[in-house]
Amino acid sequence: MAGLTRMPVSTKAMTVCTVVGLVVVTAYTAALGSSGWLWFCWVVLGLVTLGVFATRD
Repeated sequence: MAGLTRMPVSTKAMTVCTVVGLVVVTAYTAALGSSGWLWFCWVVLGLVTLGVFATRD
């Protein structure tokens, strides 16, 4: 977690959104059944987050 303190605010925000999104999609899947579109959107969000990590200085 020490690396999180040196991250820019935008990178932290993307990471938090990705983790929260994973929790929400997982809870939805557990409660109501799987939704391919939700998982697809989460994967896209995860890839964007990885892109932010890859391009930061």
